[in-house]
Amino acid sequence: MEYLINISILFSIYGILAVSLNLVMGYTGLVSLAHAAFYGIGAYATALLMTKVGLGFFETILCGMLLTGLAALAIGTVLSRFRDDYYIIASAGFTVIVFNILMNWREVTGGAVGVFGVPRPMIAGTVLTSNLSFLGLSLVFLAVVAGAGTLIVRSSFGRALKIIREDEDVALVFGYRPLHYKLAIFVISAMMASVAGSLLASYLMFVDPSTFTLNENVFVIAMIVLGGLADIRGALLGAALLIGLPEALRFTGFPDDIAAQMQKLTYGLLLIVLIFIRPQGILGKFRI
Repeated sequence: MEYLINISILFSIYGILAVSLNLVMGYTGLVSLAHAAFYGIGAYATALLMTKVGLGFFETILCGMLLTGLAALAIGTVLSRFRDDYYIIASAGFTVIVFNILMNWREVTGGAVGVFGVPRPMIAGTVLTSNLSFLGLSLVFLAVVAGAGTLIVRSSFGRALKIIREDEDVALVFGYRPLHYKLAIFVISAMMASVAGSLLASYLMFVDPSTFTLNENVFVIAMIVLGGLADIRGALLGAALLIGLPEALRFTGFPDDIAAQMQKLTYGLLLIVLIFIRPQGILGKFRI
């Protein structure tokens, strides 16, 4: 039972990441490798503010979202100068920069050792020490993020994003400014990713830089590609599949080292099969 609860918490965290990144990739066509950096900023904001400043969990979430939003606004403005492959490379560069800051600014971040002793959230004077109670909280955050994402894509703002994805020249004719819309959704997506980072820090009660790498970003992109671009349900489905299915291999009886390699093989086979059968993903509307 405890194992299933742990997997469900991880699904909630990665579900938030997948939904938030899908808002950028699915509805603007921008392939961003900066999401892991925003994830890390949120995690470290919660870890440091709770352990060194003494703020509460929900206060640190707001601080993390604000800090991440400002960082996304700054880097998004720079990234707007790039197109296609150059955009991807530049966004990857931002993640590498943030990773190196977390790794080398030892006086603040703890370097490779990380930050220990991050408290669990407290609600109405009760600390959520059990994983079951933390699961309830994480599912609430997932529902809020997924609901917010759904409202965004169904709004006039979301319809403008779809027009921009299809043809920026047409968007300009209708009076939309693609740069402003792309920057806005980029910042919103980054702030959502920060929430996932805050949850991770409090759940594990520990953070270190190794989690917030380009590999993590590629893993979340794989969820979106598998579940489907430009579909909130697709992002959640992709997160569930890539979190749940490989874990099932632990019960096959193979040694741990072989099971780990089979997990990677599973990721690759799922994506390859999907590329040939349904390039837009299981529930997706657009091809990457």
